[in-house]
Amino acid sequence: MAHSSDMIAADIEGYLTSHENKGLLRFITCGSVDDGKSTLIGRLLFESKLLFEDQLASIEADSKKYGTQGGDMDFALLVDGLAAEREQGITIDVAYRFFSTDKRKFIVADTPGHEQYTRNMVTGASNADAAILMVDARHGIMTQTRRHSFLMSLMGMRRVVVAINKMDLVDYSKARFDEIVEEYQAFAKQLGFENITFIPMSALKGDNVIEHSARMPWYHGTTLMGYLETVEVDDERLQRHPFRMAVQWVNRPNLDFRGFTGMISSGVIAPGDEIRVQPSGSTSKVSRIYTYDGDLEQAVAGQSVTLLMEDEIDISRGDVISGVSSPAQTADQFETSLVWMHDEPLLPGRPYLMKLGTQTVSATVTNIKYQVNVNTLEHTASKQLDLNAIGVCTLSLNKAVAFDPYTENQDTGGFILIDRMTNNTVGAGMLNFALRRSQNIHMQHVDIGKSQRAEAKVQKPAVLWFTGLSGAGKSTIANLVEQKLYAQGQHTYLLDGDNVRHGLNRDLGFTDADRVENIRRVSEVARLMVDAGLIVLTAFISPFRSERRMARDLLDEGEFIEIFVDTPLDVAEERDPKGLYRKARRGELQNFTGIDSAYEAPESPEIHLHTDKLSPEDAADAIIKALRERGLIN
Repeated sequence: MAHSSDMIAADIEGYLTSHENKGLLRFITCGSVDDGKSTLIGRLLFESKLLFEDQLASIEADSKKYGTQGGDMDFALLVDGLAAEREQGITIDVAYRFFSTDKRKFIVADTPGHEQYTRNMVTGASNADAAILMVDARHGIMTQTRRHSFLMSLMGMRRVVVAINKMDLVDYSKARFDEIVEEYQAFAKQLGFENITFIPMSALKGDNVIEHSARMPWYHGTTLMGYLETVEVDDERLQRHPFRMAVQWVNRPNLDFRGFTGMISSGVIAPGDEIRVQPSGSTSKVSRIYTYDGDLEQAVAGQSVTLLMEDEIDISRGDVISGVSSPAQTADQFETSLVWMHDEPLLPGRPYLMKLGTQTVSATVTNIKYQVNVNTLEHTASKQLDLNAIGVCTLSLNKAVAFDPYTENQDTGGFILIDRMTNNTVGAGMLNFALRRSQNIHMQHVDIGKSQRAEAKVQKPAVLWFTGLSGAGKSTIANLVEQKLYAQGQHTYLLDGDNVRHGLNRDLGFTDADRVENIRRVSEVARLMVDAGLIVLTAFISPFRSERRMARDLLDEGEFIEIFVDTPLDVAEERDPKGLYRKARRGELQNFTGIDSAYEAPESPEIHLHTDKLSPEDAADAIIKALRERGLIN
């Protein structure tokens, strides 16, 4: 390795100590395809002399095999490590690299330029203190330049370098540089950046990267490295903000020690400081700040510590510890900015898991207010968000959480959405503000509850959720089951798909978004009826597992009985009691389940009926028998 310092030979311990105590700057490079992001990072690694001799030899060999610079070294290959990246000459995944100078340590994330990998750029920007936006001097401001700029603004990036690269290919023209600066400034007026620094450079040739270029005497600003070594890092700024620490772990090794461990996201804390725990609102004082290396007299943003309190108050994982004078807010409904990161679109009403700090709660996007056109920043109406789309949405949680607006604190205001079925991350969002109704609407206490209502009816309330293809026999069997339950003196109600669409859901069509909302409404009605002590039967195709899971999660354990009325598609088509399959096959009926809209069969239903082998009467008897075995009816 060629990294050198006079201190290494003279005072190795002093050198290591100074290196350990250097500040750390995290930054990203972004921009359009082939703007030179990977080349720039490769140049920074090379110039900072942090490459081993065998790495240099390997890059020289790979440059001859994959490189795009003729016989010269292709610095981009230092970062583009995937075979697919080298073959295509593009960045696909986020690549992280470490390097250092005498003044500071750096972690840089090289993010993809292709639109289809925009979600990877969001990942790289989530922990960055600054951003370098690459612009090809030949092409100027591109669509992806605007997209990444908007995402940087959305994610709270306050300091941006616009690196106008490949100046060597435009003869180091000052006029071309000024033209791009003027164009970008006109676009960026709407983005709210605190500071934009424009640097003309050539990552390949090294102009204005480490040292000022003699080929651009008209430029008198900072070099890129000069900027990176002096820009303020977020930890320094966050120490001036109110104290916040999300509890990651309750540390209880013995009866005499009860501490609360987490990383301080903002502010400063010391023994004796008053704190407030949210969302509960309990207060206490810090008695000790414990770390592996001993107690601290003070802890600041960026440190991971264990806090001990003077009082025995209830604090759990996911709670946020705040300074008592300026605590975090609490709410369960928000306006959010959301970047959708999954191939399957976001549909309002579909339940997801939301991870905010160290807490995971159930969340539903109740409404998409608008989608943002990243080229014009116009707001357009939308019923769903597709991959890489950016929208402003309302979000409802199953319980209140502590938060700060994302613009004030990224740790307590940034979240991800997780698919409940696959555990895949599907969206990244920023909390803008709490909705007023989350503060003004409260659950009213009632003295008569579900247990009393069920006791009066001498039964156990439940939902019998019939699901299956059209023509499988759901409504017929559900009707027979209700007759048998009624004959035994049970109190029931049948919610049938067609009947509900004549009233409660008459405004809904048959798009995927409308199907989700259809089942969401029915699920809430069924929950209310169970609360009334009834046995509720629902006969809906309900094609999506996530919505059936949502309905299940609304009820207590054992109250949701999923009944899969399983019939092969060809049998259902042959029956076709309403002539719907024939219409769908002729193209007269769009989004019909089983034909041009998917049906996701239950994976582990409580009751599984094969109605190509069972008569409706036999199927109904099988359900009654299963209900008796489960103790739901006598």
